[in-house]
Amino acid sequence: MTNPREILALYGLEPKKSLGQNFLHDPNALERIAGVAAVSADDAVLEVGPGTGGLTEALARRARRVVGVELDQRMRPILNGRLAPYDNVEIVYADILNTDPAVLMGPDAGNYVVAANVPYYITSAILRHLLETPARPRALTILMQLEVAEKLISKPGDMSLLSVSIQLYAKAKIAFRLSPGVFYPRPDVTSAVVRLDVFPQPVVDVPEKEFFRVARAGFGQKRKQIKNSLASGLNLSGELTSEMLARADIDPMRRAETLTLEEWGRLTQSWLETGASGK
Repeated sequence: MTNPREILALYGLEPKKSLGQNFLHDPNALERIAGVAAVSADDAVLEVGPGTGGLTEALARRARRVVGVELDQRMRPILNGRLAPYDNVEIVYADILNTDPAVLMGPDAGNYVVAANVPYYITSAILRHLLETPARPRALTILMQLEVAEKLISKPGDMSLLSVSIQLYAKAKIAFRLSPGVFYPRPDVTSAVVRLDVFPQPVVDVPEKEFFRVARAGFGQKRKQIKNSLASGLNLSGELTSEMLARADIDPMRRAETLTLEEWGRLTQSWLETGASGK
């Protein structure tokens, strides 16, 4: 038995709306996700949200090691039974957002990949958690809401804080889309599988903490000119903000969504040079 609806019914369970549970029941889609992840017999995989174990099985058949992190303790008997034939799978019952990937992956922390079907409402938080850790994965293959996937691959002119945050660390590509009908329960949105190939180092060589502080300030007031957003978000005078932008060679009348990663890097460096970053 592999259908999530039937499996849950067998154990007297229902999907929890509070956990954002939408279980993928199309076996072909599960195999395609594992294929996009390009998992080989040498790979260690961190899976976020095994659920009823469909993707876990597909990964276990390919990988040397699979570590699944599942928040819902109710899945324990389901996963214990389904994954019993696989001695290369370990399930940890924890909140991924409160768990260090380096601890989860142990000796594989320097070389692992992520595969996940995560609750859509915390997709961004999970991505940031996995990418902002020192033990970054080599690549991530994640099922998410199509609207979020499209934001990840945005270009200057339509950038957001999310796209800046992700593109600092990785190149994102939409692999394929999935209709609501392949999930139980059926979501109200179209989904997409995204692959992120992580860079060896962030593409901008500035301190990450300061980079994000500047970016958050820049996007803090939508539709406002970058000069006004930065002045408000960083608590700078108009004069100091103008100097900062001039040094970074950025027109103060531009808006945050038009800036490139390289320009955000120049802005961060210029802010550091103002001496105001410690305030």
